[in-house]
Amino acid sequence: MTDSIMSAFSYLQGKPQSSALLRSEMSDFKVFEILPFAPCGEGEHLFIYLRKTGTNTAFVAKALANYFNIKESLVSYAGLKDRFAVTEQWFGVHLPGKQTFDLSDINIDGVEIIHYKRHNKKLRIGALLGNRFELILRKISNTNDITNRWQKIQQTGVPNYFGEQRFGINGGNLPKALALFSGKKVRDKKKRGLYLSAARSYLFNHIVNERINSGCFNQLLKGDVCMLSGTQSVFKVPEITNELMQRLQSFDIDITAPMWGAGELMTMADALALEKSVATQYIEICDGLARFGLKQERRKIRLSITQGKLTINNNVAQLNFFLPAGCYATTVLRELVNYQDMTERA
Repeated sequence: MTDSIMSAFSYLQGKPQSSALLRSEMSDFKVFEILPFAPCGEGEHLFIYLRKTGTNTAFVAKALANYFNIKESLVSYAGLKDRFAVTEQWFGVHLPGKQTFDLSDINIDGVEIIHYKRHNKKLRIGALLGNRFELILRKISNTNDITNRWQKIQQTGVPNYFGEQRFGINGGNLPKALALFSGKKVRDKKKRGLYLSAARSYLFNHIVNERINSGCFNQLLKGDVCMLSGTQSVFKVPEITNELMQRLQSFDIDITAPMWGAGELMTMADALALEKSVATQYIEICDGLARFGLKQERRKIRLSITQGKLTINNNVAQLNFFLPAGCYATTVLRELVNYQDMTERA
């Protein structure tokens, strides 16, 4: 695993004892995107649900723009998906009018159209309920360790780290963010957004890492900010109570950490001190994010696994689970097994 950035961050259960191969075949990594709504059947936007194999999201978006002979900016999607995978996801194409389409003649390498329907709103980034994953791990060296860790993961969750994909190839987006903060001009808005996201995610990961190292990953601190399960609603914890601790243990609430930007931190007391202790080590990132107009937000530090299933035959494991939007399957895998991603071979 190319892990130069992620190697700086602690494991919740200690480093896995088993090794395995990931993505020996393209079909070993399957992702199924789930929207929180269904297209209504009318409107200016044509929603297309497709299966892509070995292609990235931007490539498909550009190919759809060429097919419909429109600007690429008129093609949207809810989230980026792995290139080295079989993924099913939605694309939105802005096509005003009531024209009907027969997409049977679309010919995009690695793409199969599953179905399509009109909708009255644009498909926007992040407009996802989440993703369902079907993963295959091969040549497992210690099946007992994987089985035991999987049971713990379902009970305790895993650190909600941003995965290595967030930081670009070989972590290259982070130094580009630092160059941006030092005054380098980046005219491409999408690239600039990727660099800012990498820096913000890096700082978030370090705060989560500090909570693990300080023994308070699954323990409330005075002044914490918690998030209600299944929502983005947050509230402050001026005092720790048994009720709050029980809600935390039952996954009804989650501790949060900052997604850095301009404005004051929401935390108080001990939680505020912990977050500031990390932030002071990365002043250039903190100042840069605020200067580029990002605002203080919160993200939960614990990722819970739902619809989880592990099946092992011989030395091959199949994993099935669901993750909310914005969370990473590789973050789950990292806590489970020391995997080698075969797509990273030279």
